[in-house]
Amino acid sequence: MANQRMTQTQLVRALAEGNEVNNKTARSMLESLSSLAIAEVKKNGVFVLPGIGRLVRVDRKARMGRNPATGEAIKIKASKKVAFRAAKELKEAV
Repeated sequence: MANQRMTQTQLVRALAEGNEVNNKTARSMLESLSSLAIAEVKKNGVFVLPGIGRLVRVDRKARMGRNPATGEAIKIKASKKVAFRAAKELKEAV
């Protein structure tokens, strides 16, 4: 079987059917969840989805690296990234 992933449209349909609402309402709920996750990670550095995992802001320090093409040393700026940490329940289910 080919490696397939769920599209956003399929996710909206599944949410709509599972919660007995129309697609427009399900899409609105999904967009609200996304906005909330972004706002919480920005504000507090973490957003928890119980039973699934958490989105965590990771502050990376500035460091020295190498240009792989030339081997020349380069400075890499400090940056903020988002990491996903799977919950224990999800890890055990998979």
